[in-house]
Amino acid sequence: MDARKLALSALCDVTITGAYGNLALDKRLREADLRPEDKRLATNIFYTALENRMYIDYLLAQFIEHMPEEKVVRELLHIAAAQILFMDRVPDYAAVDEAVNQIKAFNRPQFAPMVNGALRSLIRARDAGELKTPDREANPVRYLSIVHSLPETMVARLIDAYGMETAEAIVAYKPSEHWETVRPNLNELDDAAFEKRMDERGWHFMPGTVPHSWHVIGAGDLPSDPDYRHGLFSIQSESSMLAAMAVGARPGMNIVDACAAPGGKSALMAEQMQGSGRVYAYDLHDHRVELIRKTAIRLRLYNIRPVQADASVFRPENEGAMDAVLLDAPCSGLGVMTSKPDLKYRLKDEKIEPIVEEQRKLLDTCCRYVKRGGTLVYSTCTLLKEENGDQIAAFLERHPEFEPIADDSWLPEKLRPYFEGGMIQLLAHRDKGMEGFFIARLRRVR
Repeated sequence: MDARKLALSALCDVTITGAYGNLALDKRLREADLRPEDKRLATNIFYTALENRMYIDYLLAQFIEHMPEEKVVRELLHIAAAQILFMDRVPDYAAVDEAVNQIKAFNRPQFAPMVNGALRSLIRARDAGELKTPDREANPVRYLSIVHSLPETMVARLIDAYGMETAEAIVAYKPSEHWETVRPNLNELDDAAFEKRMDERGWHFMPGTVPHSWHVIGAGDLPSDPDYRHGLFSIQSESSMLAAMAVGARPGMNIVDACAAPGGKSALMAEQMQGSGRVYAYDLHDHRVELIRKTAIRLRLYNIRPVQADASVFRPENEGAMDAVLLDAPCSGLGVMTSKPDLKYRLKDEKIEPIVEEQRKLLDTCCRYVKRGGTLVYSTCTLLKEENGDQIAAFLERHPEFEPIADDSWLPEKLRPYFEGGMIQLLAHRDKGMEGFFIARLRRVR
């Protein structure tokens, strides 16, 4: 197994068997005996091919009259085209030769001439500046959809919400490298001790914007790391960390985390509470509640109480009893398409309205648990205003007993200019290192 073959195998897992991209890649990386630099190459090839899927399809169709029904041939073409079009450090001849060799290795030699010819035609057209894209002036939505590989309906929604310039910046943004974000268990390690451990492992890392966060590149299979298994650190995005920090968890509090799996936010709040109080971590499905339980056990956080529960169904025993509620609501997920690009191709326009309605029900139920003076935090990992700012505006109209919290001291200084009316919309292209999260902080005043 080399880097290109690993990337191809992971891509087939996603496009043929329906696996989630990050999980498919992690599984293949765990199974492969590759050097760290080869794992980094495999990761870059995989994500580049997945991020640009619609664009690559559009270009390949200019040189292949009939795309083979053999799905592995199509994915192999995607892997090679991704290297040719987007990865300067991979020589063109290497990408073409490897694709032809892999076709033969897959016992599909009849497709070798087609693969060789299509890829060489792609290179010639690229070098001559003859690659065709949709007419930007005639149909800007179609142009942005193809060039940045996002369904047209989602492009149109982003343009409606942010205007053309910002929408294009959102869909065009792709991180230069894919990293994982880690943070120490606050009950076990301070920042200096955690940095020392990363240094000893030879990891490439840089501090994030959020306190206690680091971006790690090419560290391999982090969940297999002994320190991870022993509960000394967690893998959690900065945006997810911020959503938990917005709660302002303090020792002795009682908190409901309404849609908690896999438990990262619950864990951070429990650590901030220094083992005291309670975090009631709800999830609808038993197997996801088990993920929360495993997270709590691994981190030795005995103040987390995993609960199998439908958060949209009112629990009378909680009424007015909680210091805070965190509702990280189900959403369309557009904000995390930089780290989970396969989500782009799962989005359907008709799914948005049911999601908005589900969010409304969750808000109306969970707000009843917040005591007077307590905090309600609503967060999503999406960019659509109907799921975010518009959702909160409608909630405040229905629930005048809540008001936005103007205090921005919980935010890193560089993010404070974007906080308004108790809400912040994080944008990956603007807030480098972050994902596209929305966070609203509300207080019950009566």
